[in-house]
Amino acid sequence: MNRNPEAKSYDETISEKGFRFTEQRRAVYDALMGKRDHPTAVEVFMRVKGKVPTISLATVYNCLETLTDCGLVKTVNHDRESARYCPNLAEHAHLFCESCGGVTDIPLRAKRRAHDIWDLPPDVSISHHEISFRGLCPKCAKAAARQTTKCK
Repeated sequence: MNRNPEAKSYDETISEKGFRFTEQRRAVYDALMGKRDHPTAVEVFMRVKGKVPTISLATVYNCLETLTDCGLVKTVNHDRESARYCPNLAEHAHLFCESCGGVTDIPLRAKRRAHDIWDLPPDVSISHHEISFRGLCPKCAKAAARQTTKCK
């Protein structure tokens, strides 16, 4: 699953999948690329609304589904929370902050296949994997450390 986001342009990728390039799709894609913070569909809608005032939340959902189907973004699910969207197509994990609710990309140190890292059953075939961690993001961890230091 070695995707190179620069290999093809947005326009080429979306047209190869049989979709048209639209102002709405471009605005949603640009909102994801502009601030890579794993927003929900509602957060994307709020960002795009200023540029495309006539866009609806349903259109944003449809655009996100198309972008995901075309392999331009990934859907990130965490427990029962709203889906979030990630424009980082490189292999990586996610850290879900238990304090602020933020999502942070965790890159791999070495490019390894799942079979090289995990003790998988023989003859298993992995199509994709999703790795997630729960804990505190750097900002919240620093705040917690300062709070602990004050209490001593």
